[in-house]
Amino acid sequence: MATGSLAALRGTHTGSLAPEAGPTSQTEQSMVKQERAARTREALIRSAAETFDREGFTVASLTTISSLAGVSNGALHFHFASKVALADAVQEAALARLLDIVHVERPAGGGRVQLLVDVTHALAAALRRDVVLRAGFRLSDEASRQSRVDLRERWRLWVYGVLEQAGAEGELRPEVAAQGVGSTVVAATVGFEVLAVRDDEWLSASNVTRFWHLLLPTLVPVALLADLEADGIRSR
Repeated sequence: MATGSLAALRGTHTGSLAPEAGPTSQTEQSMVKQERAARTREALIRSAAETFDREGFTVASLTTISSLAGVSNGALHFHFASKVALADAVQEAALARLLDIVHVERPAGGGRVQLLVDVTHALAAALRRDVVLRAGFRLSDEASRQSRVDLRERWRLWVYGVLEQAGAEGELRPEVAAQGVGSTVVAATVGFEVLAVRDDEWLSASNVTRFWHLLLPTLVPVALLADLEADGIRSR
């Protein structure tokens, strides 16, 4: 075969490979961009949560949030049109964390009341360590904006639901009203969260345990009391 013919074949072969590399490279670049955008968004949500938790929604500035996240104001506005949109994102992220905490199975051999005890311990521990969850609860109480997600109301509904199931399954004293107890549990746990703004000892396991030591004897029949762990099965 002539040299020119070989060169032509090689050129044809080489040319056939080039188009295949293009889409793969573009796909990889697109994935890298998406991953980078996701990381930036998560960094902004966390920075916003830290700022809202420390300063409150009204005082917090977008400049502070973007600086803490290590991005420009332009990058912040690319992901979030306003401080309200950023606060909404923080609350949605906090709601996902709350749902992870409450959507658990009952402990083996345990009842609804023990589940409630365990989850209050888990919530208190999460509020101490997770600034996004903590900021989400705090934003629910901000009078300066209309919250799209009310974490305290979601918590109240879950507590009431568990106690109603406990009553239906004979875990509560006959004279105990599920909603009345629910109000007590919600008031105490939300109160711990609010007071912990200045002293996180309010959210300590020992404080939650003391609360349950006081409440359980008035809540459950004597025959069931010995099987309940005020310090929580999962918190050990």
